[in-house]
Amino acid sequence: MLERHEIETFLTLAEELHFARTAKRLHVSPGRVSQTIKAVERRVGGLLFERSSRRVILSPVGRQLRDDLSPAYRRIQQAVADAQAAFEEISGVVRAGFTAPWCGNLLVRAADTFADRYPRARVELQNATYHAMVTRLLNHEADLIIAEPAVDEPGVAVGPVLFSERRALLVPAAHPLAGRETVTLEDLALIPLVTVAHVSPAWRAAHFPRLTPEGRPIPQGPAASDWEGALSLVGAGRGATVAALRAAQYHHREDIAYVPFSDAPPVEYALMWRAADVPPGVQALIRTIADVAPRSAGTSA
Repeated sequence: MLERHEIETFLTLAEELHFARTAKRLHVSPGRVSQTIKAVERRVGGLLFERSSRRVILSPVGRQLRDDLSPAYRRIQQAVADAQAAFEEISGVVRAGFTAPWCGNLLVRAADTFADRYPRARVELQNATYHAMVTRLLNHEADLIIAEPAVDEPGVAVGPVLFSERRALLVPAAHPLAGRETVTLEDLALIPLVTVAHVSPAWRAAHFPRLTPEGRPIPQGPAASDWEGALSLVGAGRGATVAALRAAQYHHREDIAYVPFSDAPPVEYALMWRAADVPPGVQALIRTIADVAPRSAGTSA
């Protein structure tokens, strides 16, 4: 019989496939994670993970154990959450914001599940640009948001990445790069980069770099106050900008081409909330969103 902490450690490592990230989520040391997994493997009689210096993957038996344990463990977690909710009397409105349509889709699904679990509460959706959404959060006009890290505002807590999207370069349709199947980060040196104004230095560095990986300067183009403004500048030939490739499904324009990067990291999306203000309703919605979000990075909402 496995102990609760052994099941939790195994399932978390099966999801993260990384000992340090698993330790961080569980608030223990990587050594403790390794010891626990070895104990579970001794209990079941064989390796559950195949380890090397470069990666950790589930063994065939490990995959079977994960698939068998996960549904039962989630039911136990939900039963405990339901019992907590009965005492917390979760009710009222939780205001949830998003910066991209696919994040809104995830919140709609989460809001439906949330309404089933907590009939006395409801979710109010808000949409705005990154800067405006973080400002609403800090001004107590929103309770939690789904947005792209990085965030350097000290009052904002950032949860684990919910999902990620492939990154693309948006270029004018007449530009030579528009005919490529893919571009590289070095191609950013070939065209001015249209940016978005009023974002934090950390966010700007993550999404609008000034140098390519090889150190070539990236010409800085004009800045827009919002997403539609950035698209208009790109469409008018003033430069290129960077966004999730999935934006092409929601913001198709004849004067813009979406060209995926072959070497750029994906655009990640995470839950954010006020670090010092997490009432029961917000906690319940955070749990619900985590339950309905895609299970693996690189998967769309």
